Amino acid sequence: MDIAVSTFTADDTEAAERAYEIESAWLAVDVPDFPPVCRQAFFAGLSHPWPGYQQHLALAYLAGKPVGFLRAKLPEVDNTDNVDVDIAVLPQHRRRGVGRALFEHAVRLARAQGRKRLFGMSVAALPGGTPRPEAGRAFATALGAKLALVDVRRRLDVTRIDEAALDRLLAEARPRAGGYSLVCWQGPTPSEYLDDVAYLESRLIEDAPMGDLEWEPERMDAVRIRDIEAIREARGRRAYHVGMRHDDSGRLVAWTFLDFGATSPWHAFQQITLVEPNHRGHRLGMIIKVENLRYAITHEPELRAIDTWNAAVNDHMVSINEAMGFRPVDGWDNWQLTL
Repeated sequence: MDIAVSTFTADDTEAAERAYEIESAWLAVDVPDFPPVCRQAFFAGLSHPWPGYQQHLALAYLAGKPVGFLRAKLPEVDNTDNVDVDIAVLPQHRRRGVGRALFEHAVRLARAQGRKRLFGMSVAALPGGTPRPEAGRAFATALGAKLALVDVRRRLDVTRIDEAALDRLLAEARPRAGGYSLVCWQGPTPSEYLDDVAYLESRLIEDAPMGDLEWEPERMDAVRIRDIEAIREARGRRAYHVGMRHDDSGRLVAWTFLDFGATSPWHAFQQITLVEPNHRGHRLGMIIKVENLRYAITHEPELRAIDTWNAAVNDHMVSINEAMGFRPVDGWDNWQLTL
């Protein structure tokens, strides 16, 4: 059966709507415990890619019906040899060549742009864990992609938090954090911490385990952070931040935040948690994560679940999350293909 791939732009409302339907359908089947795809975030994401990226969109048509969606993100500031590829196919139309047609389109795009590598992710079940479709892993393997890093998603059931355990974690950590002060904020970063947040954000790829992924640290500055915050606002995201300020220097040396969508107040994503290397060993990471959890709960009474990802080999951060009550749900494979 003939498969046609057609590019589109965000102002093509009909194509964008079909893309939203495809994205929603695969997520509901493959990761049913996720919140539904937020319309505001999805459509704003089509119009406003992350700063420092160009975006390429395409639909795959099977017998004239749109059944597959491609979003290719091409870094323009750093990682300019790479393309980050998301492919979604309606579950009932898998194994008919739709995903491969979109992949081949992405390869042509990458080569035309002088790119050398494609990246993508797929969800997989953990041993003895929640069942997950094997379609993503089988697809990536068939294309010749290399499994470069395995992440594990953990979820915290907020309704079952052990408050006494959190109290003990803080009581154990605080004596080691003398000379630091807790700071909290919602929304945009306070101007006095903007450069420090940019520096910490830049360290994420450098400090986190990356396995065999050929992805270099992203260069962040105050302007790029502000641009990211503007796009997050356009997508309807809201965030709760906690950091630790080093009293002698006045610098923000540890930072974490929780990320909420516009339409699922019961759910949040735990995003970056990072401590500047010269200030490690003071339990700052534990303190900011526990304090930010409580900070968010105070303002988000409907919150019931928080998801976070860590490389399977990131023992330090995994130990903090496990101590807080996060438990494994599924695995997320990071694939890399060199052209």
